[in-house]
Amino acid sequence: MKSPLALPAFRTLFAAQICSLVAVGLLTVALSLAAFRLGGAASGGQILGFLLALKMVAYVLLAPFAETLLAGLPRRKVMVGLDIGRLLLLLPMALVAGPWQLAALAFVFFALSSAFTPLFQSLIPELLPDEAVYARALAYSRIAYTIESVLSPVIAAMLLQLVPADNLFFFAALAFVGSVLALLATRFPATGGATRKGPFLRRALRGMEIYRRTPRLRGLFLFNLALSLAMAWVLVNGVVYAGARLGDAEAYFPVLMTCYGVGAAIGAVLVPRLLRDLGERRVMLDGALGFAGAGLLILLPLPYAGLLLLWAAFGLASSLVLTPGGLVIARSAAEADRAAVFAAQFSLSHAGWLLAYPLAGWLATQVSLELALVLLCGLGALTALLGARVWPVDDRSERVHSHPELDPDHPHLRAVPPSGAGNAHAHVFHIDDLHPRWNRAPVTQ
Repeated sequence: MKSPLALPAFRTLFAAQICSLVAVGLLTVALSLAAFRLGGAASGGQILGFLLALKMVAYVLLAPFAETLLAGLPRRKVMVGLDIGRLLLLLPMALVAGPWQLAALAFVFFALSSAFTPLFQSLIPELLPDEAVYARALAYSRIAYTIESVLSPVIAAMLLQLVPADNLFFFAALAFVGSVLALLATRFPATGGATRKGPFLRRALRGMEIYRRTPRLRGLFLFNLALSLAMAWVLVNGVVYAGARLGDAEAYFPVLMTCYGVGAAIGAVLVPRLLRDLGERRVMLDGALGFAGAGLLILLPLPYAGLLLLWAAFGLASSLVLTPGGLVIARSAAEADRAAVFAAQFSLSHAGWLLAYPLAGWLATQVSLELALVLLCGLGALTALLGARVWPVDDRSERVHSHPELDPDHPHLRAVPPSGAGNAHAHVFHIDDLHPRWNRAPVTQ
């Protein structure tokens, strides 16, 4: 399998992603410390919770509209401009004296991120049209996310030995400079930049409409939601579990999350081969059910080594669910609609987390930590099984369908000549203006 790193454009884009991830990781730590500085022990947690809620609101509500506003503009200029905008917002964050100023700056930052990330994600399959190479690129991306989540706190801790906490904002801005330079060095594809006609709201919701009408995308949403329900416990209550059951949250929680990261990296490495052998639907279903099944082990009297393996299993299963998503989207949308569908995925996946985070926190206050995980895993397993039902097993890309409404000389029929009654023909099927409804008949082989 050819490595995506053999392509210079992907290498520079991957470098931009790494710089951006480091910047966001440092920002997360800086926001946490700034919230404590502004609110103290009494209200620092409330301020940070409000900032994280703003992040989710921006991601869920703004991503589709941002994509539509920017459609048709030169992508390099847009992405560089968004990075520069995020960079400039970080500088005053280090100087704010009140929580509302910090919240306003953070919300604008998250709004720019909601525009940048789907555009970045939609560019990769255009650079790497070969599915096997693209699958490996997705694995690299997932590994980068995982390593960032482990290393960013370490980098922040090292910097805090040398500079005051507020200076972390400046180092995050410096990481964005690296992202801008990498984007400027990237040779973007010559295609793209076209925009669709029609009312703004209809164009903004186009990605959501394609998502709603495509069975495999509905299944993708449910698999992601299933993972969110169970994984939220790890992210929200894992630190509480380390403190309450192991006796020292500061000592044990970082080790547990490091094992989670190692498992996630191993899972990402395995995904390209698994996709080739099993396909996206099976890999994601196995990952979601595997996470839920592993969660039941929390009821056993596991030794510390067993807990480390359990957290590694959580990480591996999460990569099986999260890594193939880009491949599913890339083959579910025409190139002109790809950015809109990535924006819809970005919005919907964060809506799942917006539901899962508070549910995990609330449930742990109503029952024991262990029972809360078991209940969330059960709910996640049921959601995954629903996703498997929504996403058909026979999900070949080419589908037979007819166009009785089209004239024989229509450009679409000239491109793919009909071979049956009603202008029936077969090709890779996407929801678009000519194909507004899903056709359930795949090509007979």
